[in-house]
Amino acid sequence: MAKTITVRVDEDSYKLIKTAADGVRRTISNFLEFATLSYISNETFVSDREMDTILADKELLKSLKRGQKDIKEGRYKIVR
Repeated sequence: MAKTITVRVDEDSYKLIKTAADGVRRTISNFLEFATLSYISNETFVSDREMDTILADKELLKSLKRGQKDIKEGRYKIVR
Protein backbone atom coordinates (compact mmCIF):
# COMPACT_ATOMS: atom_id res chain seq x y z
CA MET A 1 0.00 0.00 0.00
CA ALA A 2 1.39 3.41 -0.95
CA LYS A 3 2.35 5.76 1.88
CA THR A 4 2.41 9.55 1.89
CA ILE A 5 5.31 11.46 3.40
CA THR A 6 5.90 15.17 3.84
CA VAL A 7 9.29 16.67 3.08
CA ARG A 8 10.19 20.27 3.82
CA VAL A 9 12.90 21.79 1.59
CA ASP A 10 14.14 25.33 1.05
CA GLU A 11 13.29 27.24 -2.13
CA ASP A 12 16.63 26.56 -3.85
CA SER A 13 16.40 22.82 -3.17
CA TYR A 14 12.83 22.77 -4.46
CA LYS A 15 13.85 24.49 -7.69
CA LEU A 16 16.71 22.02 -8.18
CA ILE A 17 14.45 19.02 -7.56
CA LYS A 18 11.72 20.43 -9.83
CA THR A 19 14.22 21.08 -12.63
CA ALA A 20 15.63 17.57 -12.30
CA ALA A 21 12.14 16.02 -12.31
CA ASP A 22 11.08 18.06 -15.32
CA GLY A 23 14.27 17.02 -17.12
CA VAL A 24 13.32 13.35 -16.94
CA ARG A 25 9.58 13.99 -17.38
CA ARG A 26 8.61 12.80 -13.92
CA THR A 27 6.44 14.32 -11.23
CA ILE A 28 8.35 15.63 -8.23
CA SER A 29 6.94 12.83 -6.09
CA ASN A 30 7.93 10.15 -8.61
CA PHE A 31 11.36 11.72 -9.10
CA LEU A 32 12.04 11.76 -5.35
CA GLU A 33 11.01 8.11 -5.06
CA PHE A 34 13.16 7.15 -8.06
CA ALA A 35 16.17 9.18 -6.86
CA THR A 36 15.94 7.81 -3.32
CA LEU A 37 15.69 4.19 -4.42
CA SER A 38 18.51 4.70 -6.91
CA TYR A 39 20.74 6.18 -4.22
CA ILE A 40 19.97 3.41 -1.75
CA SER A 41 20.62 0.62 -4.23
CA ASN A 42 23.81 2.16 -5.64
CA GLU A 43 25.40 3.58 -2.49
CA THR A 44 24.48 1.26 0.35
CA PHE A 45 24.85 -2.18 -1.20
CA VAL A 46 27.79 -3.86 -2.87
CA SER A 47 27.66 -6.06 -5.94
CA ASP A 48 28.38 -9.78 -5.68
CA ARG A 49 31.71 -9.16 -7.42
CA GLU A 50 32.68 -6.46 -4.93
CA MET A 51 31.64 -8.67 -2.00
CA ASP A 52 33.74 -11.54 -3.38
CA THR A 53 36.74 -9.17 -3.48
CA ILE A 54 36.11 -8.10 0.12
CA LEU A 55 35.72 -11.67 1.35
CA ALA A 56 38.92 -12.73 -0.41
CA ASP A 57 40.96 -10.12 1.48
CA LYS A 58 41.96 -12.04 4.62
CA GLU A 59 43.75 -9.06 6.22
CA LEU A 60 40.68 -6.87 5.76
CA LEU A 61 38.48 -9.53 7.34
CA LYS A 62 40.84 -9.82 10.33
CA SER A 63 40.78 -6.04 10.74
CA LEU A 64 36.97 -5.93 10.57
CA LYS A 65 36.69 -8.71 13.16
CA ARG A 66 39.10 -6.85 15.48
CA GLY A 67 36.96 -3.75 15.04
CA GLN A 68 33.79 -5.66 15.92
CA LYS A 69 35.49 -7.08 19.02
CA ASP A 70 36.67 -3.60 20.06
CA ILE A 71 33.11 -2.28 19.74
CA LYS A 72 31.66 -5.15 21.78
CA GLU A 73 34.25 -4.52 24.50
CA GLY A 74 33.61 -0.77 24.53
CA ARG A 75 37.00 0.18 23.10
CA TYR A 76 35.99 2.99 20.81
CA LYS A 77 35.56 6.75 20.86
CA ILE A 78 32.90 8.78 19.09
CA VAL A 79 34.51 11.76 17.37
CA ARG A 80 32.35 14.76 16.57
